[in-house]
Amino acid sequence: MGTKLRASLLSAAVAISAALPFEGQSQVNGNDYFTVKQAKGAPTVSLGGTVIPYKEVTLAAQLPGRVKFLAGIEGDSFEKGAVLVALDDSELLAKRNSALAQWANAESQLRAAGVRYSRELWSPQSESTPGGMGLPNLFDQMFTEPMESFSGTRRRGVERHADLYSSGVQITQAQNSLVAARSQIQAIDAKLRDAKSLAPFNGVIMKKFVEVGDTMQPGQPLLVFADVEYLQVLVDVPARLRPGISEGMMLQTQLDVGNQIVPVRVAQIFPMADAQRHTVKVKFDLPQGVSAPGMYSKVLVPDFTAPARNYPVIPVSALRYNGSLPGVYVLGPEGRPQLRLIRVGESLEGGYVSVLSGLSAGERVLSNPGIGVSAGWTGSGEER
Repeated sequence: MGTKLRASLLSAAVAISAALPFEGQSQVNGNDYFTVKQAKGAPTVSLGGTVIPYKEVTLAAQLPGRVKFLAGIEGDSFEKGAVLVALDDSELLAKRNSALAQWANAESQLRAAGVRYSRELWSPQSESTPGGMGLPNLFDQMFTEPMESFSGTRRRGVERHADLYSSGVQITQAQNSLVAARSQIQAIDAKLRDAKSLAPFNGVIMKKFVEVGDTMQPGQPLLVFADVEYLQVLVDVPARLRPGISEGMMLQTQLDVGNQIVPVRVAQIFPMADAQRHTVKVKFDLPQGVSAPGMYSKVLVPDFTAPARNYPVIPVSALRYNGSLPGVYVLGPEGRPQLRLIRVGESLEGGYVSVLSGLSAGERVLSNPGIGVSAGWTGSGEER
């Protein structure tokens, strides 16, 4: 985004400087004069907007807990992945240790069940002879088992199948215990991750809502984090002006600091208008390093619904004020500058201003009158 934006804004600046150069400059008696031009085209409307970060997120608590770590204060920069806020996770760690113990027990049970199943498979208990020389065992060996075999009431295959099935059930139970322990550990690990709020991208802390020791509940905001390397101007554009702009279009904005005019690019046009105000939100990309979030800026938007402009244009540097009255030094018939009061209109790109009355195209005015230039201000107001 950065390379394309810089290239677009640079191209726009070159185009603007080429469109309105001081090619009407000339020198008379050592003074630089500008030949008044006639501006043509669609008039522009100055719309106020707010400078906003290119990306901004509000990080909120995902778990209840006490804040044990806060990375910094407003204005501090962090790289992507840095821990910004951490909640106390001692209880979660204790639960994880308990789940790990259950995991170990389940693994032991699974191994024991596997051994029993293998023993039954290769050395069935149903075919083994009861050991011992006690009277009950001797009685079974000498009378009970021979009689069962003779009468056919003892079925060793059925007994072996039952023993194998019992051993298989024990294996399944141990496997289920292992899965349950693993799931419990995964759930605790997820909560441990949620206990830490990480920087989603390179940026700065814009605003923090918590301090170390605060008790949080899920959903409560922790801080606002933003990418301020690239900035935008958010403007509410009246619906009637919406057809005159399109994404990628290059316009001009006047910054609140120093009244600097810089190029901007239409980055995003919201698809739906505000039902109450009948305006459409539009974002404009700013060049790097010209402003800061929260600043005020005025974007010059073309108004194709108004009559085409056809009025004189002069450099802003040519204006001089007596109080609140604007005026310019016009080259007189004798080659001397003569003061003339004028009525100015809108500010234009490239450091120009329109003149509503008092000047005509073709006249020549001092481009930048010095302190020593005088044509006799009337009244007691100071020239500035």
